Amino acid sequence: MNATAAVAAAVVPAAGRGERLGPGAPKALRELGGVPLLVHAVRALTRSRAVGLVVVAAPADGVAEVVALLDSHGLEGKDIRVVAGGATRQESVRLGLAAIPAEVGIVLVHDAARPLVPVEVVDAVASAVRAGAEAVVPAVPLADTVKRVEPVSGGPEPVLDTPDRSTLRAVQTPQGFRRDTLAEVHAKALAEEAAAAAGGLPPVTDDAGLVERFGGRVVVVPGHEEAFKVTRPLDLVLAEAVLARRRAADAY
Repeated sequence: MNATAAVAAAVVPAAGRGERLGPGAPKALRELGGVPLLVHAVRALTRSRAVGLVVVAAPADGVAEVVALLDSHGLEGKDIRVVAGGATRQESVRLGLAAIPAEVGIVLVHDAARPLVPVEVVDAVASAVRAGAEAVVPAVPLADTVKRVEPVSGGPEPVLDTPDRSTLRAVQTPQGFRRDTLAEVHAKALAEEAAAAAGGLPPVTDDAGLVERFGGRVVVVPGHEEAFKVTRPLDLVLAEAVLARRRAADAY
């Protein structure tokens, strides 16, 4: 892999509404410590020397707003591009990928809702792809026992079994990919969207899942407890506490 190909680009899909945080602005634009989640997430990526470009997939009607937002928070000197995202996360990643120069060989995909990912996690993911992995996810062991259940609407759910917790991991982002691998699985997914809509395929919630679906190999590197996803109001409270601790320690 040549020097240009070894420098990663990152795609941040940020076109979703994030309704579980309640009504209001899109989740990526909710504030944490007075700064939008999206700005924190982009800043975390730009701190990594492994990342040379960040592409943000913004709401289709909010591209100019996102450009102005990033500029107003001191990111105008970084190589950041904002493109119109799609109706789904998968479509937004595909549109972000299309905006990355062809010579870039490593692509990271990062959730805007994971604003506090430490730079060492970003570095570890990019390094693993650079070392030869086609798909890499950061993950942490589970603290809770997990039960697999038969879903029942409005009533008690029968337990089917209890997986061995030692073999389970909670997956985070950024996830890293060889650019050709990510492009290939997204092209295949686009071709099969009609089958998925008809119920022929189960939904895939992340890009590594697409690699698995189409026969690729995904490996795990250590994640970090502070790279959690801000999805519910309680997550935002926890993120505020983590951010306050970092600021008190001059670590942010």
